[in-house]
Amino acid sequence: MNSAPGQDSFPVIRAVERLLPPHYARQDQIIGSLRELWATRHYNIERLEELHRSVQVDGRFLALPIQQYPGLVTFQQRNDAWIQVATDLGEQVVRKALDRTGLTPQDVDHVFFVTVTGIATPSIDARLMNRLGMRPDMKRTPIFGLGCVAGAAGTARASDYLRAWKGQTALLISVELCSLTLQREDLSIPNIIASGLFGDGAACVVLQGGERAGAGPRIVATRSVLYPNTERIMGWDVVDTGFKVVLSAKVPQLAREFIRRDVDGFLSEHGLTRKDIKHWVAHTGGPKVLQAFEEALELAPDTLSLSWASLREVGNLSSASVLFVLGDMLESGKAQPGDWGVMMAMGPGFCAELVLLRW
Repeated sequence: MNSAPGQDSFPVIRAVERLLPPHYARQDQIIGSLRELWATRHYNIERLEELHRSVQVDGRFLALPIQQYPGLVTFQQRNDAWIQVATDLGEQVVRKALDRTGLTPQDVDHVFFVTVTGIATPSIDARLMNRLGMRPDMKRTPIFGLGCVAGAAGTARASDYLRAWKGQTALLISVELCSLTLQREDLSIPNIIASGLFGDGAACVVLQGGERAGAGPRIVATRSVLYPNTERIMGWDVVDTGFKVVLSAKVPQLAREFIRRDVDGFLSEHGLTRKDIKHWVAHTGGPKVLQAFEEALELAPDTLSLSWASLREVGNLSSASVLFVLGDMLESGKAQPGDWGVMMAMGPGFCAELVLLRW
């Protein structure tokens, strides 16, 4: 990179921790539980199974035992469960992340909290301050509505803060309980696909300003891209029973059409090309989205192997997904000093977020 600033200008990712809820269901179990309901509506059960298997997810971890979901009828019931489980998972994943870095809750200066699967006021980050014994002067930034892109976007916004406060520590916390949003009575194709694709999980990223010593990739730059007039590509319709998914079949097409242009433009501003990037950390948007990334960016086989593995093992965890892949990549030990990496995700807006990393 030409005329690069000093390393102390760049925030560093110290650790990424991930946590899955304790309840696991194989894909065939989930299909079975939905089959009983949808068969009463004369739905094409063979088509249901075909759509579920096409997302290439073996099974998912769930916020609650699968037997409890039929009892969640109202938005309040779903959201009350979300608050309880989100707070519990959030506390556990933060403790794990801080333990990994040798830090304590008192060392944290700012928390960024992202989710799209539930709402709470006070927000979950405020509840975590009390549980964890954080300083009363700690800053909080809860972010709702970015969906799948929020893992990358939250990392970027935390890094923006740490560029100004180079001696401070920030956390990005993501908790997504997608299973609690499922509309069991909705027989639309988007909802059936979502019922097969999305899972539950939490992640916590520990970031520090460039003045703080510590190993880990540095965040050199970020880029946000909004695609005009694409509001109905992905998101929620808020209905009486909660969040009804909006999920267009055009998502892979948009990824294929725009991600190459956006990545190339982003890298060129830093004197780089795709050939300079050793590590690609991609959100597990689904098989067609990952294929679109591979084709548009002309990636070598197995470049996105960690993303494919995460999709297969736990499904799409919305904002937490790209953080799970980032954590897996850091633990793999593949990155060497001087390597470049790109973290990327797409989500409601419709939009993309790119993060340039250097080890």
